[in-house]
Amino acid sequence: MDIQAITRNVEKNSVVVRGIVSEMEKVVVGQRNLIDRMLIGILCDGHILVEGLPGLAKTTAVKTLAAAVRTTFQRIQFTPDLLPADILGTQVYRPDKAAFEIKKGPIFHNIILADEINRAPAKVQSALLEAMQERQVTIGETTYPLERPFLVMATQNPIEQEGTYPLPEAQIDRFMMKIRVDYPTAQEEKQIMERVYSGATGNVTGVVDVSLLDEASASVRSIHMEEKIIDYIISLCTATRKPRDYGLNVGSMIAYGASPRASIWLGLASRAHAFLQGRGFVTPQDVKAVAPDILRHRIILSYEAEAEGKSADDIIGIILERIEVP
Repeated sequence: MDIQAITRNVEKNSVVVRGIVSEMEKVVVGQRNLIDRMLIGILCDGHILVEGLPGLAKTTAVKTLAAAVRTTFQRIQFTPDLLPADILGTQVYRPDKAAFEIKKGPIFHNIILADEINRAPAKVQSALLEAMQERQVTIGETTYPLERPFLVMATQNPIEQEGTYPLPEAQIDRFMMKIRVDYPTAQEEKQIMERVYSGATGNVTGVVDVSLLDEASASVRSIHMEEKIIDYIISLCTATRKPRDYGLNVGSMIAYGASPRASIWLGLASRAHAFLQGRGFVTPQDVKAVAPDILRHRIILSYEAEAEGKSADDIIGIILERIEVP
């Protein structure tokens, strides 16, 4: 398929995205970056981690997205006393049948809102690993496949907050993106106040069927990507592991670089970003736009970086600035 045909296909399928955005904007004021990144996640079938202080509409945004798509949705509130069985389900003994019966947990839905995921202990967080990566759940000796689409959209408070646990590296790597949510602008905050005081919170209706979402996802995967763009993506990811090979003086600040999942997701997210712009091909600007969201949770900083007050975003900024753009 040539680029013009791909672009026509993108334009046809982008109606789906516009419908979701207009529904979300009935409830969520501003936060366009958050909405775009969540759309990229749902188009790429990738799990999303949203981080920000309380009160920044993280939970509201995820609930609104789920409401705009005609599919099943379940919110799980993570707490320090939560058990793995509370999420996955368990075997229940039925005396009348003299047998065990499987009682499935809330994980058996299409879109899962894992609210304040880092308030639960590691045992519970690791219970999500198999579901997120394999799209299946094992209860007792039986494995149950999860229905497609299966998306975990998790919110977390910054780990400096009281009562939070850092997510294990193996789990955090399974999230396609980690999105940072900032405070609204003064104008947006005024609009939020006016909406709340007037009671106009907006009713969201399911405007998109899963079948239409599948077509849009297929359209994203068909978007053209030059080999030099693929090489650029690999250079960005490799630079987090071997910065010295690229003449970068940040090696002492990185304990572990990004895993190969980073390059896979970065390529797919770049295609989805091009799709949202209505293009049938990927540019280096698409890669640069989504790179911080794909890489920030995959770069494990050294003690030296933490002592100097450097963040993963600072290091990503240096890498994007220094790696030659094709």
